[in-house]
Amino acid sequence: MKQITWEDFQQVELRVGTIIDVADFPEARNPAYKLKVDFGAIIGVKKSSAQITDLYTKEDLQGKQVLAVVNFPPKQIGPMKSECLVTGLYREDGAVVLAVPDSNVANGSKLG
Repeated sequence: MKQITWEDFQQVELRVGTIIDVADFPEARNPAYKLKVDFGAIIGVKKSSAQITDLYTKEDLQGKQVLAVVNFPPKQIGPMKSECLVTGLYREDGAVVLAVPDSNVANGSKLG
């Protein structure tokens, strides 16, 4: 495992946001949803593609708070530009479990 410095870690903007819209993403190579995540007034709403269909329905995700990296450059995924990376952990079966705060915090709060 490559080690990073504290300064490297501080450059990663891991922020809390609330999922405000979830849609199917049939154009994606692997099953995925299109998400809109609200990170508060300073960062705003960002779009993301997330391969989390194994464990989550669209109804499960609506209003859920998640941790996401918000300072990657936009990435073209099929017909959409993903503007943030919603984080999760892989289970042994390959399904992704979202990384979430265990209580509500203000949208835009930074992990650090």
